[in-house]
Amino acid sequence: MNTAIQAALDHAVQSLQQQGVLPSDWTNTSHLTRTKDRSHGDFASNIAMIGSKAAGMKPRDLAEKILAALPEVADITKAEIAGPGFINFFLNADQRFAVLDQIQAQKDQYGRSQANAAKKIQVEFVSANPTSSLHVGHGRGAAYGMTVANLLEATGAKVDREYYVNDAGRQMDILATSTYLRYLELTGQTLVFPKNAYQGDYVKEIAQSIIDEDGDAHVRPVADIYKDVPEDVQYAEELDAEGNKVVLSGDKEKHIDGLIANSQQQLGVGYRVFHQAALHAILDDIKDDLADFGVTFDKWFSEASLTEKIDEALATLDQRGFLYEKDGNIWFKSTEFGDEKDRVVKRRNGQTTYFASDIAYHLNKLQRGYTDLIDIWGSDHHGYISRVKAAIDAMGYDSKKLTVLLVQFVSLWRGGEMVQMSSRSGQFVTLRDLRKEVGNDAARFYYVMRKSEQHIDFDLDLAVSQSKDNAVYYIQYAHARVNSILNRAKEKEIAFDVASARQVADLLTLDTETEILAKLAAYPEIVIRAANVCEPHQIGNYLKDLAALFHGWYAQDGVKFVDETNIPLSQARLLLSVNVQQVLRNGLELLGVSAPEAM
Repeated sequence: MNTAIQAALDHAVQSLQQQGVLPSDWTNTSHLTRTKDRSHGDFASNIAMIGSKAAGMKPRDLAEKILAALPEVADITKAEIAGPGFINFFLNADQRFAVLDQIQAQKDQYGRSQANAAKKIQVEFVSANPTSSLHVGHGRGAAYGMTVANLLEATGAKVDREYYVNDAGRQMDILATSTYLRYLELTGQTLVFPKNAYQGDYVKEIAQSIIDEDGDAHVRPVADIYKDVPEDVQYAEELDAEGNKVVLSGDKEKHIDGLIANSQQQLGVGYRVFHQAALHAILDDIKDDLADFGVTFDKWFSEASLTEKIDEALATLDQRGFLYEKDGNIWFKSTEFGDEKDRVVKRRNGQTTYFASDIAYHLNKLQRGYTDLIDIWGSDHHGYISRVKAAIDAMGYDSKKLTVLLVQFVSLWRGGEMVQMSSRSGQFVTLRDLRKEVGNDAARFYYVMRKSEQHIDFDLDLAVSQSKDNAVYYIQYAHARVNSILNRAKEKEIAFDVASARQVADLLTLDTETEILAKLAAYPEIVIRAANVCEPHQIGNYLKDLAALFHGWYAQDGVKFVDETNIPLSQARLLLSVNVQQVLRNGLELLGVSAPEAM
């Protein structure tokens, strides 16, 4: 219906432009939205307020001219001016009930559209280093990314979900060396484990798996591994005034880098055994964890596969005049595109940087023909946005194709206390732990119930509570409650039939029932809006509102859903109930949350 009204408004604008009331080059940026208050009609447009300045008249005066130029719209009983210049549209009764036919005809497809059918979109998300199990912070990126992809698909876009596997670089070398040092310990060697190595028990488990496979074939003298390695950091026993450790001597970064270099030199090709064993063990764990969370990917892209693409990307930048040499390093002129400083892409030792890999990866993405690229990163990567966009433009592509969405951190609270996390120390709450404690549904729901750039305080106690304060429980309970009502109707031998019930839908005359009908009709618009701005919380808020309306209707004085003395009214209310249930189920599916039949 909103499409027909918008078309009528567009026609009126063209007419007024021809009359000279509005400039011929005026661009209409107004919005047509559903009203929250039924006394204001079903739809409201702010077009008169948006166009008043261009027309040189008061909004209400322009609204009168728009109404005069407005063609007749079927199923609209009246249009009137309200407040400072809103134009409100009122649907006739038949049109309000038409949503029941639409939902019953489309079922699980209701709310889906072809609004973004022309788009081919890649959504890259999670992409956590495969150095440990996913923690609760990664879980938010997983839930958010998957739901954004679901929304875009629901609006007709062709969507590819991708995980960028950081299987090259220093962090993987730290993990591989950590595994090797644990291997030496487990084979009877004595050593002081580095403070900057990965500490978790999972590292020992990977090391033991190599022992089970290869025995002591990779054992080298510990003295050779630690030979000429800079001293590890030494801390004072007492913390400083801000609660931080006080460094007495040593350097933990140089220490671990020295151990990496010696391990690689001593093991030769055998070093790859530890690198690959650690990579595959943790990557397999991540894949299983995400799959159990309902998060799947079309492609797992290996950073290690980018060697030739890095050369191509740097050659392109060089040919276009955006690279230069300084102090033996190769720099990218990112400041020419608004970055705060130029960036090194190749070090004097010939090794390329992480940034060079990022450039190559985005070149690869652009060459795959996507209309839009969406990267979902942790908020600590904010500084990378300008430099990646700079590289895209420098290579001759349009950086506007790339949208970077930042996901803020998650604070996990249990019993009123915040749980601390650290992946290096191994003292962190994994996504798997969280799912075990609160379940997939609560995790998926609460992860997306705030804008991605807003911090989340995840309340575990609330997430497992069975109360109206627990939004996901409240929504699921509304879905299950409909089944309970239908079962009660069967017990009373009231045979519910959709076609028959539709014939008496006009018995739904309560204000609450009218409000629910309007809410159901608004769902497709909400899906499109949420998809276009990548805001899954709009779906969650919609479902909360719909569930609240349904529960309020159910508890309303004098309202009976199963009334043997008034079967036609019972049929009508059962029809509205099953349509509420269908829309709740459709919305929950987009969020990756189940719709239980009973609770």
